[in-house]
Amino acid sequence: MKKLGLIVLVMVIFISCKEDKKSIEKNNEEITTTYISFGDKITSENYLSKGQMYDKFKSLKKGDTLAVKFASKINKSCKKKGCWMRLDLGNNEESLVRFKDYGFFVPLNSKDREVIVSGKAYLDVVTVAQLRHYAEDEGLSKEEINKITEDEVTFAVESNGVLMKQ
Repeated sequence: MKKLGLIVLVMVIFISCKEDKKSIEKNNEEITTTYISFGDKITSENYLSKGQMYDKFKSLKKGDTLAVKFASKINKSCKKKGCWMRLDLGNNEESLVRFKDYGFFVPLNSKDREVIVSGKAYLDVVTVAQLRHYAEDEGLSKEEINKITEDEVTFAVESNGVLMKQ
């Protein structure tokens, strides 16, 4: 009888330890950052910072493309469809991100959200007509839109996947 009691006691201790481990794992999951995924499935590992991405852009020449994955904050986004966003690169610079084949969109209220973007980086010339279209999508006034009078060379990304912090 003593052996049976000892076996039951050991089993209870073993099960209790196992449950504590699960609750610790659950707590770790709560601490872990969770993301909403858009487009192709990408991971939240091995990405560049916005400063590192800025340096990569500065090294590009017209016609160059570079496969990248970087993290940043959304400064602006399309408020009509979620079909583009401008990401902070530091140094008062931004990257214009559009989505491959118009295949996915981000939420309309994405401004100030943290994201990880994967795609193809390149230098692009955005025409006055396109810039005015983006300004309209952003909800700017006619006055502000009419102030756009020159094409803009921009750091561009054609994104195939985005992770957005929840």
